[in-house]
Amino acid sequence: MAYQDTLNWMFSQLPMYQRQGQSAFRKDLSNTLKLTAHLNHPERDFKSIHVAGTNGKGSTSHMLASILQEAGYKVGLYTSPHLKDFRERIKINGKVVSKQFVNGFVKRNRLFFEANSLSFFEMTVGMAFEYFSKQEIDIAVVEVGLGGRLDSTNVITPEVSVITNIGLDHTQFLGDTLEAIAFEKGGVIKPNIPVIIGETQKETTPVFKELAEKNNANIVFADKEETETFTSDLTGIYQSKNIITVVQTVKEIQKKGFYISHENIKQGLLQVVKNTGLMGRWQTLQIHPKVVCDTGHNRDGLNYVMKQLSNEVFDALHMVFGVVNDKDLTSIIDLLPKKATYYFCKPDIPRGLEAKELKNTLNGFGLKGEAYNSVNEAYNSALDKASVNDFILIGGSTFVVAEII
Repeated sequence: MAYQDTLNWMFSQLPMYQRQGQSAFRKDLSNTLKLTAHLNHPERDFKSIHVAGTNGKGSTSHMLASILQEAGYKVGLYTSPHLKDFRERIKINGKVVSKQFVNGFVKRNRLFFEANSLSFFEMTVGMAFEYFSKQEIDIAVVEVGLGGRLDSTNVITPEVSVITNIGLDHTQFLGDTLEAIAFEKGGVIKPNIPVIIGETQKETTPVFKELAEKNNANIVFADKEETETFTSDLTGIYQSKNIITVVQTVKEIQKKGFYISHENIKQGLLQVVKNTGLMGRWQTLQIHPKVVCDTGHNRDGLNYVMKQLSNEVFDALHMVFGVVNDKDLTSIIDLLPKKATYYFCKPDIPRGLEAKELKNTLNGFGLKGEAYNSVNEAYNSALDKASVNDFILIGGSTFVVAEII
């Protein structure tokens, strides 16, 4: 089976939450536990850092991987979703997993996947863990897919657990209060394993403290610690919180015997994109007119994007904007600038919200623009209409950004 044939089978045969939504969400870890047993528990063969949270977990994971690479370690990185190529999800020292490994893994285990009705995400987690095991990495940075307690990645016993922050997202799965979501994300807290909390919030702090106490886990609230100021090549203003979280996490890893110098931290943060290939975080695509894309899509994420936008100087704003069909638009409408021309579009996935429906809804709130047949058509129209001193922002969904990058 050729690589593209393998991908086609994976995407068509296996439930995939990011593309399909609720029908692909798993309520327990039983399938993942079956799979890791079937694979002879590759997750036990390497050390790891487990990263959960509503926003920032992707950037935090890439920053940590970059720093560890600068320190000379062989670093696995598992993240989701991918933007352009499935293999972005599984990297070692910034290099994506080979097509041959993807093909071979699916070929060897396809009957097991089908017999046990594994989801896309369950299968991919197993693939990552087997790859990291076979490649004999020193440490893996593993990003949670959705939630924490019941996420397929939550079969590892990490050196340290990280929870970046808590916001209202995926409420249909995780609960509709910050406390309920904190409990689900706090499921990554393990017995006797330290946990770093990136952002102190009054609603979630008692939840995390109780979970940490039950697990005899040392808990550190990163934003309450004195930390040296570092800069990063990830330029979004929201990255300052992620940097603080990362530095505190590095301190815990150092206690576990990993040698990471001050210079490793400094250079790792300055070379995240080069070392890991991260895309889509306030990423500038061109200058005249300036075009920026950002994958922030829930209220907290978009809030930071709009704060960043307020620092820009331009004549007119153009927004290439699309969302998924389970997005609660009422939760973000007040954040969207009214002094902008919108180019409404539907990301090319089953879960995408139709552009005309998005247009009709947002027009009713004073956001003006037209609906387009595709993300690329919307983007090209924005490029045609924008003057050299204008600003084009692409976002609303990871999948909109993926089609442009």
